[in-house]
Amino acid sequence: MSDVVTQVLAGLEETSQWQEVLYEDLHQHPELSFNEERTRGIITQRLDAMGYQTQQIGGGVVGVLDNGPGETVLARADIDALPVTEDTGLAYASTTEGVMHACGHDTHIVCALGAAELLAQTREAWSGTYVALFQPAEEVGAGARSMVDDGLTSKVPTPTVCVAQHVLGAPVSGHVATAVGPVLSAANSLRITVHGKGSHGSMPHLSIDPVVLASSIVTRLQTIVSRVLAPDEFGVVTVGSLQAGATANIIPDEAVLLVNIRAYDPDVQTRIIEAIKRIVRGECAASGSPREPEFEDYESYPLTTNDAAVTETVTAAFRRHFGAERVEQMTPATASEDFSVIPDAFGVPYTYWGNGGFLPGRDVVGNHNPGFAPDPQPTLRTGTEALVVAALAYLSDETTG
Repeated sequence: MSDVVTQVLAGLEETSQWQEVLYEDLHQHPELSFNEERTRGIITQRLDAMGYQTQQIGGGVVGVLDNGPGETVLARADIDALPVTEDTGLAYASTTEGVMHACGHDTHIVCALGAAELLAQTREAWSGTYVALFQPAEEVGAGARSMVDDGLTSKVPTPTVCVAQHVLGAPVSGHVATAVGPVLSAANSLRITVHGKGSHGSMPHLSIDPVVLASSIVTRLQTIVSRVLAPDEFGVVTVGSLQAGATANIIPDEAVLLVNIRAYDPDVQTRIIEAIKRIVRGECAASGSPREPEFEDYESYPLTTNDAAVTETVTAAFRRHFGAERVEQMTPATASEDFSVIPDAFGVPYTYWGNGGFLPGRDVVGNHNPGFAPDPQPTLRTGTEALVVAALAYLSDETTG
């Protein structure tokens, strides 16, 4: 561990005391995407007290700590919760009906505030600018874009690098995981409307049945991954919803399918979407559909692909601090994020790592599950340390310890 890291983390024990209290409070009071008013207020108040220059941008909060010449590091934490009814049995379970921090964003907030405080308290140890960014609405893939559209890149200093982390079921709590290249998939959600001709259920010969049409489409879409993509190419195509009609004896006029796709390669992503449209149009033509199908891309997430140089720098810093045995290789996940919208808007590189959330021997419950309950420690401590260490890899001249 370098002398600078040691100096900055000297106050971690004191910081940890309020972190655990705040974590339980935030977990009890989750707020949905673009409704994070209480959460935003708490973040702003704490950053102000630490000496950061704060402003609210696009539903989020940004605190800037200008500490002299040097690099600029932007650390992002997401802050929204999910429409999930909690089933953890925790003493500090959500008090908001049907809303829960089921993805760990409460831990992200607390770790980011802890790192912000430790850096603010030890300005003599480092030089440069630290930007603590708290983003809304990650769960709907629109929060990062809302901040960019509200002028983020002109309102805060341009970072040298951007960093972010996410609490996960693997690695175990106390460990971190990094990787170069794609770590989270790109994703698109398509709303597809296909048209038929309605009729009485007893007179199907007078109809063009959109239920049968949609069923054929669902079956045929399953061939994209097995027959359009090469065996070594990754892709996922999921039909999560098919809605048509309301009663048993009426053949409806239309059917609506909601289709989700995932890919690690933009070319694969494009080919999957093209194949979906080709199959849908072909099945509509085969059924004699009276109108062309309609396609709406209503939700999308970019590919999260870690810059090699930044990731190697941060990983080396993690190994010096945590020890090689606590720094693992991150396995690419098929989940998706909108974090990369922020560094891409600035035109700067980034890295995104995993922070283990469950102690060895515990049953691991995946993110977005009603039972998702990370162990507060050492999860919060490790996440706080990781953000500090990553920042100091650029805000300190020390590279060895």
